[in-house]
Amino acid sequence: MITTKPLPDSSIGDFLSGYAPIPGAPDELLDAHGSVRPVWTDLITHLASRSSEQLDAQFARGASYLREAGVFYRQYGDADRSERDWPLSPVPVVISQDEWTEIESGLRQRADLLETVLADLYGDNRLTRDGHLPAMLVAGNPEWLRPMVGLRPASGRYLHFVAFDIGRGADGRWWVLGDRTQAPSGSGYALENRMASTHSFAGFYRNANVVRVSAFFKAFRDGLNRLRKEEDSRVGILTPGPMNDVYFEHAYIARYLGMALLEGEDLTVIDGQLMVRTISGPQPVSVLWRRLDANWADPMELDETSRLGTPGLLSALRAGTVHMVNALGSGVLEARAFMAFLPRLCEVLTGKPLAIPNIATWWCGSEAERAHVLANAGRLMIGPANSLHMPLEPDRETSLGGELRPASAGSLAEWLEASGPQLVGQEAVTLSTTPVWSEGRVVPRPMSIRVFMARTPSGWQVMPGGYGRIAASDADPSAVSLSRGGSVADVWVISDKPVIGESILESGSGEFGRAQSGWLPSRAADNLFWLGRYVERAEGTMRLLRAYHGRINEMSEVSTPLIPSLASYLEARGISTEDGIPDALIGELGAATGSANRLRDRFSIDAWASLADLQKTVERMSKSVDRGDDAAVAMGVLLRKITGFSGLVHDNMYRFAGWRFLSLGRALERAISTVHLLQIFADPIAPEGGLDLCIEIGDSVMTHRRRYSVNINRATVTDLLGLDPLNPRSVASQIEEIVSHINLLPGAGEAGRLSPLAKAALRLSTDISVHTPETLDAKALSTLAAQIYDLSNDLGETYFN
Repeated sequence: MITTKPLPDSSIGDFLSGYAPIPGAPDELLDAHGSVRPVWTDLITHLASRSSEQLDAQFARGASYLREAGVFYRQYGDADRSERDWPLSPVPVVISQDEWTEIESGLRQRADLLETVLADLYGDNRLTRDGHLPAMLVAGNPEWLRPMVGLRPASGRYLHFVAFDIGRGADGRWWVLGDRTQAPSGSGYALENRMASTHSFAGFYRNANVVRVSAFFKAFRDGLNRLRKEEDSRVGILTPGPMNDVYFEHAYIARYLGMALLEGEDLTVIDGQLMVRTISGPQPVSVLWRRLDANWADPMELDETSRLGTPGLLSALRAGTVHMVNALGSGVLEARAFMAFLPRLCEVLTGKPLAIPNIATWWCGSEAERAHVLANAGRLMIGPANSLHMPLEPDRETSLGGELRPASAGSLAEWLEASGPQLVGQEAVTLSTTPVWSEGRVVPRPMSIRVFMARTPSGWQVMPGGYGRIAASDADPSAVSLSRGGSVADVWVISDKPVIGESILESGSGEFGRAQSGWLPSRAADNLFWLGRYVERAEGTMRLLRAYHGRINEMSEVSTPLIPSLASYLEARGISTEDGIPDALIGELGAATGSANRLRDRFSIDAWASLADLQKTVERMSKSVDRGDDAAVAMGVLLRKITGFSGLVHDNMYRFAGWRFLSLGRALERAISTVHLLQIFADPIAPEGGLDLCIEIGDSVMTHRRRYSVNINRATVTDLLGLDPLNPRSVASQIEEIVSHINLLPGAGEAGRLSPLAKAALRLSTDISVHTPETLDAKALSTLAAQIYDLSNDLGETYFN
């Protein structure tokens, strides 16, 4: 347990000796006199009590947790690697609960204001008609969706989950830097930041009075569940899919909240009801937390090029059978130009000023406003993407928009000409700095905070802390985004009283009832099935390669016919024998990882970490492993890793339908590969050593020695690997497993009658059971292989399409 003893001021002074706040910028840690702010005292005392090496080791625990949990974000445009490790800055941002309470109050006011504005834009439209909002600002915004006009949400609310980017300005006040109303991202990452912090600050965190975040997620989850139309309907999270930059978060939140992670192709609309395609048939979903941009949601009425949406989704909204969180079209409020009108709208609609102002913004859509911009050329600057800025302090040239260049009348005229319908300028704001750990010391870096809010039956609830975004350096205080090299930080709201932890899990003394297993979307079943096949295929490739490279190391390729025969067998499967680690093996493991990636919400952290470690090991070995003994040894290492993954999944995965499809994929692939092996190497004309190869690849060497009292021959090999139901590597054993799984799938047998798929499986089982080693010849093996392939196709037609 980490404990912190009171330290003399000199120790803290030594620890902060190199900490120099940016002139003109407020600092979260130090006040204007250079003293540590009271809310930071305990944390800084703890940090100062540790050596640089101890702190590095302490922070490494948090980084290790993030790596093992597989936390990543996707960065587009990187040719080397699209998935990046989560860049957590280990020192949290610290805010007192009193100050946070004021932030909460101001943001609740803003969230209610945005709800009112959004309801008007898609309802009576009085704000535009009465001149409070320019018509072009609304109609010219691509996020304003005309099909949604007049469509009142089933819940009566447009906004259920919002976020605000806030920053402290030079005057010490908090400013709203941006509104996130479309599909705010980051809440799941904020939760992972907190998990990493608890590892880095184990012991200290427990007694630091940090307000926990689990109550926020529990309240939001319970609020969504209350929106369900019927008891048997579900809550789903709609994701664009694995290629989205924050897909990890979608999967993590779905797993954390116990919700189904759905893609557009999982959904269909039947008689105005939104349904999920499952292996048991269409099932109703009445609440959808949308993490997909609205324009992609319905190709029939919105963007017709979308392949991410669900045709007819808007018809389900019109029928009132589904609650959308947030409503389609809510992204219209994210336009920066709206910030120019919010202060006035707040006074008009509530009679009060904004409690937390947003950075000053101008709408430059009229001739008078354009003339005003040109007249103030000396005070304005132009930033990237033609953003326009007016510094809050004339001598400062830093902003959220990036590097600025002085504006002239000519450059402003060009800007006005090129800016199109969204003509907006903003004042620059100098952000406050917060301490970060860099190269063995603490240094100040500009930061902003994204704060999340969820609608509950009792009103808006604010996540205590959210997550901080840290600039890459004090030389570029605008870079508070990951795409520009920034990092993130946990945000601690510190209470002056002891904090009681709360779990996301339900508690209470209600009557016990075992819930039914959740339904399995057809897409998820398909990916589980192919995950099983790819993993088994990769294992088979490893066994073949170990056998091949072990033999070329010991025997002459010219004088041993088995070696060129085995090489031809590998080449026919697309597996090169010229490389120690062939591309085909890397591809098979990549395909397995791809299938697993689409199931992140259904995989444990250990299972995912095991598979990811396997793929990284193969990729690393591909750069150094040579043919021969080197490759044979490497295959042994990989076999131990892949069987470890298979065992982990098989032993720990709940025995529901998903586990059956995973097991079916593995059994079908093993049965097919064993049949092919017997066809080639147990054939009477196979080269010498083929029977030994079959037993070795079938991992049955010890079993054969104990099972048969005679020397190895075709009959013993065919019996053991083909017909023995007690050998888990035999074809008969795999078919027996296939039949047992299919018989327990939905629709396999109704009213005492087997489904066509169950009949085909039973027929296959009967056919192999009557064979003997003598009758299981090349022709019979060929027929058996065709039956297994047909069964695989029938399985897909029955449950995946």
